[in-house]
Amino acid sequence: MKIDLTDTTASKVNKALVEGRRAIGTPAVGMVLTMVIVTDEENAYDSIKAAEEASREHPSRTLVVIKRTARTPRDRQGNRLDAEVRVGSDAGTGETVILRLHGEVGRHADSVVLPLLLPDAPVVVWWPVDAPDEPAKDPLGALAARRITDLYADEDPLDALDRRAASYAPGDTDLAWTRLTPWRSMLAAALDQARADIVSAAVESEADNPSAELLARWLGTRLGVPVERVTTGGPVVTAVRLGTADGDIRIDRPEGPLATLTLPGQPERTLALKVRSTAELIAEELRRLDADEMYAVALHGDGKGAPAAPAKAAPSTKKAAKESVDHA
Repeated sequence: MKIDLTDTTASKVNKALVEGRRAIGTPAVGMVLTMVIVTDEENAYDSIKAAEEASREHPSRTLVVIKRTARTPRDRQGNRLDAEVRVGSDAGTGETVILRLHGEVGRHADSVVLPLLLPDAPVVVWWPVDAPDEPAKDPLGALAARRITDLYADEDPLDALDRRAASYAPGDTDLAWTRLTPWRSMLAAALDQARADIVSAAVESEADNPSAELLARWLGTRLGVPVERVTTGGPVVTAVRLGTADGDIRIDRPEGPLATLTLPGQPERTLALKVRSTAELIAEELRRLDADEMYAVALHGDGKGAPAAPAKAAPSTKKAAKESVDHA
């Protein structure tokens, strides 16, 4: 069911949500959080689709904030809120409200969003593109327990990564870090099987890949060894190599959903390591809404963002890698 509202208010949007639920006989009590998506028209469709797919695991009210830019000075003087309310099968397993803010009201998006938040439920804000340099200080970000950005959407992701490190606050996270969860899990499992000190490390990826940079910083901090960055043709992260006196521990994924794990003195084995969709990444982030300490460690690369124990000997190396996965 879809309800279109033109030149409306937040109270009228709330009324439309209630009427829509009554019309289809669906209560709101099953929703567990409010997801606020701050995007533009170009990326709105893909973002809404990803959020609706993620809502199958996390039923939520999704508020999509689109700030419209007027083309003429006359139009810029006007203030208008247009809304599209979706409930039932048109909104996944939750509710979706698309808010288009025109004129001055776009500068006060938080005052529009605040009355539409689910009571006594956590708030997550996601910027698919054009994330603020300081998400926690953004008016919408200040409403959230979790703030999700995506370095892949930035024109200069490595420069943006440094800005994220400078402005990090508990609750911040990035999909570039979320993409690394399978890599970190497999590396921790490989270290559980290895019985040798890690003396070096290398991460191979396409140039300027933010996930590879975060992975290199995380490995360097947790293992206490220098990490070499090797540029390849991609796509994304293609290999990780951990050097030991007995040989290399290596995970290779040149392309496709399969990777090869090589351990010293053991036969190669094949692992599933696909590139996950945005919906899968968002669903993972919504499973845990407290501070991501390991993301802070990876951002800073020196352990200043969160407690991090050095891991130079084999037992502590394995423990540190395992703990970092458990806290991811």
